[in-house]
Amino acid sequence: MRKLTMQELNRLPVDDFKATPKSPVVLVLDNVRSLHNVGAVFRTADAFALERLYLCGVTGQPPHREITKTALGSTESVAWTHVPTTLEAAQQLQAAGYQLVAVEQTTGSVQLPQFQPTLGRPLALVLGNEVFGVDDEVLALCEVAVEIPQLGTKHSLNVSVAAGVVLWDVLSKLAVFQ
Repeated sequence: MRKLTMQELNRLPVDDFKATPKSPVVLVLDNVRSLHNVGAVFRTADAFALERLYLCGVTGQPPHREITKTALGSTESVAWTHVPTTLEAAQQLQAAGYQLVAVEQTTGSVQLPQFQPTLGRPLALVLGNEVFGVDDEVLALCEVAVEIPQLGTKHSLNVSVAAGVVLWDVLSKLAVFQ
């Protein structure tokens, strides 16, 4: 066994990547304060060829040195939009037919392994602020909340880690890796 070289990975140039079909999923970042988290989410969005990122409220926007540091160029390949409030973004996505799904621990949340995305319908995953989670008004618009099962003493994962876990699970269920 050996590591693959960059040439063997056969990654597309940014312009070619932008023209390829994308996964039917968007991420909505609800007032995510850490610029490192924003950059990490950009990188994850690139890895999974997401349709778009919605950076809402105080969520940092490129270009910014701290975002660029963790994004490793993915701010150039991933489509993104800044929306003044997460509620506005959620309302726009809902009107466009997206299934709104909060990644949040709630009284009615579904454990991620049991969640089944609606096939043929675009999906908007809403990830909340590092301390306060998904805004209550936005949560009220979501059709479902999914929760990542955890076994440790902490009650949550880092928002960028949660994005990666949920995206891998959802995209596997949508069979985009086949």
